[in-house]
Amino acid sequence: MPRGSRVPVPKVPKVAEGYSIELSFNNRAIWFELPVLPEEIEISGEGDGETYTITDLGQINVIKAPVLKTIQFESFFPAIPPGSTLPSYVSSANWGQPADYIMLIEDWMNKRKPIRFIFTSLGLKINLAMSIEIFNYKEVAGRPGDFEYELELKEYVFYAAKKVTLKTTPTASGTKTTAKKEPAKRADERAKPKTVTVKSGDTLMKIAKRELGDGGRWKEIQKLNGLTDAQLKTLKVGSVLKLPG
Repeated sequence: MPRGSRVPVPKVPKVAEGYSIELSFNNRAIWFELPVLPEEIEISGEGDGETYTITDLGQINVIKAPVLKTIQFESFFPAIPPGSTLPSYVSSANWGQPADYIMLIEDWMNKRKPIRFIFTSLGLKINLAMSIEIFNYKEVAGRPGDFEYELELKEYVFYAAKKVTLKTTPTASGTKTTAKKEPAKRADERAKPKTVTVKSGDTLMKIAKRELGDGGRWKEIQKLNGLTDAQLKTLKVGSVLKLPG
């Protein structure tokens, strides 16, 4: 897509069916749709060719792989009182209040892991792994609780080291060594789970409060580790439990 392309999105307050923008993390372990669609999305991408001058031929252009795409847009997180009717410009009935979205995006930035950006429209779908490069926000004057924000994402390419195996072959003049590259495995974009070792007197609620900062998340630990209600009463000291991200 040429540099600076703009993808039009239905403007508020009217929301068209079939349009959505989803951000997700850790293979969609955590995800949400933007509650208010931006008026437009700017997608930047260009080639990385180089020009050389050849004698008797003139200039030639050597085409190389394109540079990583960037995506920029602005919108706002509305403050909607619980139980109230959603305004017409809200495209997704999400659970979040502005602080929830802001804290989640900042947490993803701090984890230094890529997220997944999925834009769906009637004629186009963009699905890219991306890093969060810029995230600025401010409370809107005259609309208490609403937060305007700008977000800039950069395309992320998964990479992994390839294993090289040296093979020695006898020849008439000695030996010949060749290198054989193993095919690269598909990169895993999932975050590695954290673990905790159960101590004497521990309960899932205590662990959740100590390790996650919220005792109410003990059910997430139970589900992640496949523990029954009966097992919760007798947690084995020294056992290792996985923690949610």
